Amino acid sequence: MAGLKQIKSQIRSYEKTQTVTKAMEAVSAAKMRKAQVQALGGRPYAQAAVSILARVAGTREGSILLKSAQSLSTPLTRGEAGSASTSRALYIAITSDKGLAGALNSSVLRAIMADIKDLNLSVEDVSIIAIGKKANDFFTSRGFAVEAFHPNNDKVSAPMIEEIVREAANRFSMGEVGIVKVAFQNFISTLEQKPALYTMFPLSLEELSKVVDGITPSRGAFAEEKEPIVSPAAYSVEPSDSAVLEALMPKLASIFVYHALLESQASEHSARMVSMKSASDKAGEMEHGLTLKFNKARQAAITREVSEIIGGMEAMTN
Repeated sequence: MAGLKQIKSQIRSYEKTQTVTKAMEAVSAAKMRKAQVQALGGRPYAQAAVSILARVAGTREGSILLKSAQSLSTPLTRGEAGSASTSRALYIAITSDKGLAGALNSSVLRAIMADIKDLNLSVEDVSIIAIGKKANDFFTSRGFAVEAFHPNNDKVSAPMIEEIVREAANRFSMGEVGIVKVAFQNFISTLEQKPALYTMFPLSLEELSKVVDGITPSRGAFAEEKEPIVSPAAYSVEPSDSAVLEALMPKLASIFVYHALLESQASEHSARMVSMKSASDKAGEMEHGLTLKFNKARQAAITREVSEIIGGMEAMTN
């Protein structure tokens, strides 16, 4: 009977585990939908930002002209001339604070490490702004310079975004780094998320357009037809395009961080929901298997007891 008690205890343990994982699955599903609605809600503003940058950057023959960093001639599109170090990079790494989300964080961290390798950068040439405990722990343990750390919770606050953009913009415009990149997990669908790596500085229309295009999922309940950005053939800017761009650049750069945070949160909750569903299913399978084992063991015990009773009765009659 000791074996039966042990099996019964294991069954109850799996039942409790399944209760917890199902609750976490439901919570993550609700949070995922909320994060995705927030991201989609900000898409018109992001589209307007792309449109503004397209107009100020200039047009030629009715098509958007992506001016080079030198032609725009602003600190956040080219850095300080002669002082920018192209051999140094700053990464804004966005991960979660918690685990239990499959390969959500590891895939983003692997993408950053692969990019560092592609750029032939050493540990001393890389600076990190870590958003999320997982990113902070990963890069700190490997000797990278973590310039700032911000927790990644369900609230995306404007002050935190402004602080991150200001830190990155100052380091780039002063020439301390030659490039600033944002890495996060992009939400494709409930069952699919992919790591994304965008160049925030030097700021370009092409990279900003990629961020806006990635806000709306390509499939699923929230999928919709993406409208192209249209700009006029000619546009006058006063007092000058450089002056306007210098005022607008920090605001436009905030879109990178804002939507990266929202996409990361939607991906986190989606990955955790899928992980918890898998855990619930596995716990159910284990519970079912142990129940069969328990029933077989109990039947064997009953059969053994009946055999012993019958054997005793036959011995008494003889």
